[in-house]
Amino acid sequence: MVDGAVGAGWYEYRRGWQQVEGEVIAEEPMTLYVNGAELLTLMSTPIEWKTLALGFLRNEGFIQTLEEVDHIYINDQGCCVDVWLHHAIETTKQRILTSGCGGGVTFTDPESGIEPLKSDVRIEAGNLIKLFNQLHAPDSLHARARGVHSAGLADDKEMLVTVEDIGRHNTVDRLMGVCMLKGIETEGRVLLATGRISSDMMHKGASMGCPIIASRKSPTSMSIAMAEAWNITLVGYARRGTLRVYTHPERLGYPETVTLKIMDGEVDKENHDPARS
Repeated sequence: MVDGAVGAGWYEYRRGWQQVEGEVIAEEPMTLYVNGAELLTLMSTPIEWKTLALGFLRNEGFIQTLEEVDHIYINDQGCCVDVWLHHAIETTKQRILTSGCGGGVTFTDPESGIEPLKSDVRIEAGNLIKLFNQLHAPDSLHARARGVHSAGLADDKEMLVTVEDIGRHNTVDRLMGVCMLKGIETEGRVLLATGRISSDMMHKGASMGCPIIASRKSPTSMSIAMAEAWNITLVGYARRGTLRVYTHPERLGYPETVTLKIMDGEVDKENHDPARS
């Protein structure tokens, strides 16, 4: 198994041609077996596949705690992960093709199984923006090779853990897996991501108990509806010192009386109702 990036060369034009040696992100299939039976194959970054396997099983509802796992075996080539549980799983669950690049897979109806989150977690909008600067460390795969998504779990002050993978879905599963292994509580935390927040991404974050889910990219219409129904603060386009809050902005310090900039003018809205925006 490689360390997430592999050497590559390319021809680069920048006011003239030059030959460059560097790295690109690695991509390999990981086949996940549960109790000896093949469950699915994921395209992913070939690092720490144990965390990806555990997080996927947790976020898809096959397990809830680490105590349900008897042992995990990864073959010598690293492409097959065999997870043995203390119980059987329902192998007849319907696979749902998601809107992920390359066709992600989920076994859960994204609209079902989640109760509205009851959380009084708050974070200042400025602090949330600062947290995004911590997603990419100087020695990260993103810094070395680009072409990779990141996800992080934070409280209202600091980043607790970050992960990387070529797949935006995989990052959230990896994050869950790391938290399971390290005993980090995900409920009541802030989930940060770099990829688009679609319905399946929203479901994964909600199943982790995260009342604030934020990304550098856009949400979808279904994820916005789910966030509204599940009492989740959904944030998109967190970049360059700005962000867009699509649901429940009160967790980020949204005041009751604000001045809204609409088109090319300003309109004062007293006692503004966020739900009517």
